[in-house]
Amino acid sequence: MAWSGTEFLPLLPRRNPRLDSFLKRNTERALYERIRTYEPCVVVSDLINKVYMYAVLTDERVYLTEYSPRALTTAVSFWRVRDIELVNDLPDFLSAKDRERCQHIRITYIPEKPAEKDRDWSQREKKRLPPVGPPSRRASHCQIKTHDSKGYPADSWWKKEELSPVLKTSRSASCPDPETLGLLRIPHPPSQLLSSYSPPSPSSPAEESLKTAESGQVTRRIGSILTRLLKRDQENVVGGREAELHLYAVSQTSTLYLHLQSSWNSFIIKSTLLLDPLYRRRSTTSSDSISEERTAHLFAQLSAELLQDGISLENTYLLLQELKTAAHRNVALRRHFWRSGDVFLFLVQTLEECLQGCQSLSGVHSTDQLLLSTLIVQTIAIMFRETEVEAARSILLFSKKGALICRLLLALICDPDVEKQSLGSASELQALLSEYLDAACCLLFELLLLGFETSRCFPGDNFVTVSWILRVLQPHPHMPSFIHHQAQQLVKVLSDQQESILSPVQAVLLFQRCRLLLACLQYNNQLSQHLQSHFREEFRYIVTPAGVEQKLQPHYPICRPTVRLVQSISTLIQQR
Repeated sequence: MAWSGTEFLPLLPRRNPRLDSFLKRNTERALYERIRTYEPCVVVSDLINKVYMYAVLTDERVYLTEYSPRALTTAVSFWRVRDIELVNDLPDFLSAKDRERCQHIRITYIPEKPAEKDRDWSQREKKRLPPVGPPSRRASHCQIKTHDSKGYPADSWWKKEELSPVLKTSRSASCPDPETLGLLRIPHPPSQLLSSYSPPSPSSPAEESLKTAESGQVTRRIGSILTRLLKRDQENVVGGREAELHLYAVSQTSTLYLHLQSSWNSFIIKSTLLLDPLYRRRSTTSSDSISEERTAHLFAQLSAELLQDGISLENTYLLLQELKTAAHRNVALRRHFWRSGDVFLFLVQTLEECLQGCQSLSGVHSTDQLLLSTLIVQTIAIMFRETEVEAARSILLFSKKGALICRLLLALICDPDVEKQSLGSASELQALLSEYLDAACCLLFELLLLGFETSRCFPGDNFVTVSWILRVLQPHPHMPSFIHHQAQQLVKVLSDQQESILSPVQAVLLFQRCRLLLACLQYNNQLSQHLQSHFREEFRYIVTPAGVEQKLQPHYPICRPTVRLVQSISTLIQQR
């Protein structure tokens, strides 16, 4: 039976009309459009003890709101996250049934250091943004600040709307200020509800009575509690202590962990790339001010020109450059790319004809074909960024048993041996082919991320999992040499003593290359054997965590995740 693509919709977030309406009404558009998913879960941290809440995930932060939403606040920024992992345990505060199906997610992060002038609560009150709206229903606005890994405000190249999403909701009785939610023990359902894990009805009289009785006490204690907790938070930061946020999703089909990992991966890649001046200049101009209708119109125009009959190679290249640049800056355009589907199919067909067609006929590449192939692969890779929750993407990629993914995978792999090429100078072809192979690694990384998500929700061999992807690629005649090249490049970068520190762009490529090679070691026996037989000594003595730390700046957000990947590679090599 052919897949329609809808079988994979469980990967997408479940909608809750009440919460969705609350978020749409009470957050700025820039924040609302960056919400990837939300799920109910039990929250445990240093300051919140087993409270049933919603975790709201964007591409930069995890927010929390009460089960009956009244206020939204930042729980943790991905800037400060050190690790996100699943914990294999049986929480004793859940019933026996719920313990078995619980997904316990632990987020380890560095607590944010309060600004010197904001230590005193009264001073923070004075610094509030001016109220907006009618006097009788004025909203209390809170400025949510983004900080870098050292605790200082992020560089000015972060878009203003991303730095300061403004809440339009009024203060709730149990939380006088939305920014304080992470600091208060907010009222929560009685302990007997947690034992059976039955979330209270939004209109439960008992819940409302509990909130009404406690709200006055919370308000009276607010000053002393905040003073004490802010002081404790400051002491934790000074001592360098890591904090933990625990999210207990009581559902075997929960996708919260998948979306957390995906968002964190995207964030560390993007924030590392933004440390590069050239990349930052390309990303600074925001297209968020363009309306959805205008974006759709511009994409339709560009698509029509690109898909016209008889378009020349040169015009295809120029139009694709325009599409890539626009998609790089505008996530809305990436969503339209998947909703259309025609351009994606055109790019796959063009890559087949341009790269694979020339190899089968003459065994050579021309410079024009390599240039266009590289641009196609780079463009498709960008379209995968921050579009995980786009339903049209899942339906398109997974329909007909993943036929389009198969075609893309087989078109993507090429022979990296320049000595076989006869057109153009060897040095010129080497440079162009190396650029293409780097781009192919980046796109294959994006496809593997898709496979990891599917593996989690649909274990087995009949879906687009990591094993399925590598099994599709395994018979390709150039797959062993392609992986050999990727491993060679990894060894070359880590053994090169002339260039001690990698640039942000090189650091991201190193991370993606490590993830690709680790997947080969973990999920495909033939590729694993090839890597071990040809690179055992190099992986043991050169591809090491210490070697990576010497090549990466410690302030690169991607540094720690890369070190962990290399540690996993080293462990697998040593075990075998």
